[in-house]
Amino acid sequence: MTTRLILIRHGQTEWNAAGRWQGQADPPLNAIGRAQAERAAGELAAQHIDALISSDLRRARETADVLAARLGLRVQLEPRLREINLGDWQGLYTDEIDRRWPREKQQWHAAPLSVRPPHGETIDELAARVLAAVDDLARQYANQRIALVAHELPIAVIITQAAGRPLAELRAHIPPNAAWREVDWPR
Repeated sequence: MTTRLILIRHGQTEWNAAGRWQGQADPPLNAIGRAQAERAAGELAAQHIDALISSDLRRARETADVLAARLGLRVQLEPRLREINLGDWQGLYTDEIDRRWPREKQQWHAAPLSVRPPHGETIDELAARVLAAVDDLARQYANQRIALVAHELPIAVIITQAAGRPLAELRAHIPPNAAWREVDWPR
């Protein structure tokens, strides 16, 4: 049995635009992000979608609300689709992280699976919770098409695993804000 997943990244926030690391911080969409969500909703309006599930973080929920209004669906929240917990890095700018944690930040880009941001979670921990959520949803919606509104790293984890690629390649699958992609599950 296969479930078709339509993976939608949330629209832009002021933090995206400013280069602040969001993680599980909870900024809202900005005007550009709302317009991006409207565009994605328009692109998906003609498609049959059985369910709409979203991360419970505000930027994802707001994106999902726009989709729900256009698609005539109810949004179901799934906290396991949250972005990675970046711990002490959340809310900081890249240069602040570079100054305070130069070795860890360099590793984050060179070997991301080996890094835990201070007081945060690893990519392996992120992948475990996201993939458990997707497995549960795929069982619940077997042989159906479901839309998941989430964040860059959870979506990259799902795409990487659906393609049978190593988790270390996830950065190659990070979508832009409000972009969407379809994959079949199970992997």
